[in-house]
Amino acid sequence: MFDQFIQFLITGITVGSIYALVGLGFALIYNASDVVNFAQGEFVMIGAMSAIFLHMSGVPYFLAIIIAVLISMLVGMALEKLAIEQARNATVVTTIIITIGASIFLRGAALLIWGKDIYGFPPISGDDPIKIGNVTVLPQSLWIIAGTCVFVIGLRYFFQNTLIGKAILACSYNKKAAYLMGIEVKKMLLIAYGISALLGGIAGVLIAPITYMTYGAGVMLGLKGFCASILGGMGNSMGAVIGGLILGIVESLGAGFISSGYKDAISFFIILLVLFFKPTGLFGKSGMERV
Repeated sequence: MFDQFIQFLITGITVGSIYALVGLGFALIYNASDVVNFAQGEFVMIGAMSAIFLHMSGVPYFLAIIIAVLISMLVGMALEKLAIEQARNATVVTTIIITIGASIFLRGAALLIWGKDIYGFPPISGDDPIKIGNVTVLPQSLWIIAGTCVFVIGLRYFFQNTLIGKAILACSYNKKAAYLMGIEVKKMLLIAYGISALLGGIAGVLIAPITYMTYGAGVMLGLKGFCASILGGMGNSMGAVIGGLILGIVESLGAGFISSGYKDAISFFIILLVLFFKPTGLFGKSGMERV
């Protein structure tokens, strides 16, 4: 029983790390532009599918990953420039509808480009499981966990120690004041969308080797990332990371000890409980100012 628990725990941390990266993208865009970007899951799909097809076309493995992540980033920046920026004076509901429309558009474009087939992607360092006692760990799981840690720490360093990171935080606090201080608000929002999409692309290329990918895979990943963000407290970056890990672990333990058929239902049930009893999330505070 204990070995099973550890096995499910490792699986939960692996899945939760992906949710954390997607949730972090939600938090980043929400902080920077007050927009809940429901196209975040499509960035994950685009990153994964681009890497798969570039590699299938003969592009070397790691070069394919880098190009795929850059493609996701460019798509995110295009979304901000062509849709969000054009509707900067629109209501919150309108911007949410825009992002939902963008999500449908990107999914449709992916269907036209890559079709309905399901594709796999080779793991970074082989697929021979590592055995530790009675517990087995896939090497790709370690890459996912380590990659998430590196990018979460790197993002935190970026916002706390770099001029651009601090400028984005200033825009999230008060755009007008930031503009009066000489910060190029439009440029900062564009960078924020690029970083958010980049995180989605990284999540995509990391998860592609352990789960088959298709044009519609971004929908559920986006919903889980949104749940992670809600669970941690919308707009709270570290909350989104912790929320993603909690969601992944509970989901894995529930699937292992209760039934795998309830895996998604368990996640959404948790979110309903949070919305009923603590709508601000685990680490959100009512009436607080976003920074």
